[in-house]
Amino acid sequence: MCLIPNFSLPLHSKCAKPHISDIMKIKDILGALEEFAPLALQDGYDNAGLQIGLAEDAEATGVLLSLDVTEEVVNEAVLRGCNLIVSHHPLMFHPVKAFTGKTHVERAILKAIKNDIAVYAAHTNLDVAYGGVNFKIAEKLGLQNVELLSEKDSYVSGGKTLMAGDGIIASLPSSVSKREFMEQVKEAFRLKSLRVNCANPKTIKRVALAGGAGASLIPQAIEKGADVFITGEIGYHRFFGYEKDILLLEVGHYESEQYTIEVLRDIITRFAPSLHVCKAETNINPIKYL
Repeated sequence: MCLIPNFSLPLHSKCAKPHISDIMKIKDILGALEEFAPLALQDGYDNAGLQIGLAEDAEATGVLLSLDVTEEVVNEAVLRGCNLIVSHHPLMFHPVKAFTGKTHVERAILKAIKNDIAVYAAHTNLDVAYGGVNFKIAEKLGLQNVELLSEKDSYVSGGKTLMAGDGIIASLPSSVSKREFMEQVKEAFRLKSLRVNCANPKTIKRVALAGGAGASLIPQAIEKGADVFITGEIGYHRFFGYEKDILLLEVGHYESEQYTIEVLRDIITRFAPSLHVCKAETNINPIKYL
């Protein structure tokens, strides 16, 4: 059984100005991130890690945190005096064969390089790490007795051997009705609506979840006795066939991972409490609901 780490540092849009004694090299900040979520934990298809920047000797002037890296986010980093962007989703997820500025990815890369902005991504390694993305979601929902839904690998962090895994399963303090639970989810994720299947459990007590696109974990959630499974993306066809087994809630990819920035901020500010660390105000959901 895993307990949710006590992350108590608040997340503010305003930035704490750096203190001279806390200025450090970018590589030290990346080391703290990788101590928490080693790159070896990432999935084989992923591209987490340092994507832009010569981090060996560069001193960090500030860190901008974002789910995605866009031109606007790079511009914001320049304006706010941050020469390191730490994102959840990699800017370069697929191979880039040319730098002509024709795509939004190419333009963001060129802008970061021209302005000496280092770009780093903590993606699936942060998803599966102990205390990572899914643990933060569980905290926001007030879940207890958190366990990994699907264990993967053990790793060492902070001198301790921990277990990494996909998704989590946990319990509410007390059983609630389907309607009450859905309202709790909408409030926690700041939603106006949910996509749900036709399952109609009498009450909700056991909750399984995975940030992002976690629909592949539905069978494990059923096997472990979850009443409901929450994820960012399920997909049309996967809504079929589970009506008698489990309630499915799709909250949106961005919405499910919005609190990842808090995880990243906690890691960095505990390592360097007075470092200039900001949440990107230009990081917005590309999907609009009309």
